[in-house]
Amino acid sequence: MTKQTSICGALLVALGVIVTIVSDSGSVTSLIPAFVGIIFLVLGMAAAAKPTMSHHLMHMMAVIALLAVVGSLGSLIGRGSTGWALFSQLATVIIAGFLLVNAIQAFRNRPQQSSEEP
Repeated sequence: MTKQTSICGALLVALGVIVTIVSDSGSVTSLIPAFVGIIFLVLGMAAAAKPTMSHHLMHMMAVIALLAVVGSLGSLIGRGSTGWALFSQLATVIIAGFLLVNAIQAFRNRPQQSSEEP
């Protein structure tokens, strides 16, 4: 999951920067995917550097991915985006949604630790 998180973070950073440049947007909101991507990159690198903390960091990633999906969908539905904004929001939903689904599957497939005392 740490590698997927970092890769998706890099994709979101690239998405935010490219859409901002191509659309000639003067608004900081076009960089929102990049901000989310930076958070994913930091979480992915931190989880790779500190394997003992990776479980907690990947839970944080899942929460942020959920917020990114809900926020992008809410903006899409509420504002009726078009053009580059529509593309950026759909791409954010797909990338963050991919991470969220994979995180849920990883958490479900993780072996359960016994809570019984030896």
